[in-house]
Amino acid sequence: MRKEKKVKDPRAKLGKLEKREARAGYLFVAPWLIGVCLFLLYPLCQSFYYMWFNIRITPLKTLYTYVGTGNFTQIWLENPEFPQQIVTYLWQTIVEVPIIVVFALMIAIMLNGKIKCRGLFRLIFFLPVIIVSGPVMNMLVAEGAASIPAMNTESIVAAFDTFLSHSLAEAIGEIFSDMIMILWYSGVQILIFLSALQKIDSAMYEAASMDGASGWESFWKITLPTIKPYILLNAVYSVIFLSSNEQNTLITMIQDAMFSGTKEKGYGYAAAMAWMYAVIVTLIVLLFFLLLGSKKDVYDRQIKRRKRALKKEARLVKKIERRGRRNARKIEQARQKRKYKTYSGESDY
Repeated sequence: MRKEKKVKDPRAKLGKLEKREARAGYLFVAPWLIGVCLFLLYPLCQSFYYMWFNIRITPLKTLYTYVGTGNFTQIWLENPEFPQQIVTYLWQTIVEVPIIVVFALMIAIMLNGKIKCRGLFRLIFFLPVIIVSGPVMNMLVAEGAASIPAMNTESIVAAFDTFLSHSLAEAIGEIFSDMIMILWYSGVQILIFLSALQKIDSAMYEAASMDGASGWESFWKITLPTIKPYILLNAVYSVIFLSSNEQNTLITMIQDAMFSGTKEKGYGYAAAMAWMYAVIVTLIVLLFFLLLGSKKDVYDRQIKRRKRALKKEARLVKKIERRGRRNARKIEQARQKRKYKTYSGESDY
């Protein structure tokens, strides 16, 4: 007879080796957990507490004056620049992220091909991520290195202004003016796409070519479905990078409000701005997740439906077996009872 394989009970006690491996895992994860608690969760809770107060720092102590939603009301009613920058940021992010992702995918496909000096070209496209950051980026932007001198952005804005709103036309014009800087931001995305493309089995392309598929059909039927999760990853990364970049006007506004010496502004005012900005960034991330999120395949749904049917059938079989055992016990009890009456001389009549 075939021996059934014993399944290990998850509630069983761990051995010495498993406990040692578990301790090693917790040890490696501990720095990340400590960093999250100290540098993410604590400042997050602190800023959430600050946004309900008007905070003033004096030589003696820090004064907290509860204002409730006063900071939010003051931002939207007395600071018209913040809503304008929010609208500009929304349009720029929604347009820039697809540009960055598409450009990164095109460059990754070219760098994944069989070309000479492939490693050198990969290095060239990734160098801006290391070099062009922080003060270097600010210096290059101040010198005009992030824009194309031959491109007349004013005429582009005027052309779009004829059939679009002025705020949207300005957002598109700023995208064209910062085209070089947008391309600088695609180094990490190119690297992620390269790693995804290298994981695709080349036998799939060979089988497709034998069936007569062109390169364009292979891209839509093989490449794009395989790297779809990485497209979502790059889109989310691009949103977060553009939102926390030092060239973002909203980040500069929040910093200026934080270190302002006026009575109206301060840490509470800046915390309220930061939380509203964080909610908007989260909504943009959710939007890209809804657009690019992987939907369940038809075959996966059929497999899950089949598994549910098998589980239901197994439960029904167990129920019938329990009922059969229960009826067998009742029949056996009745038989034993009749046998006892026969031996004791009792009669039903």
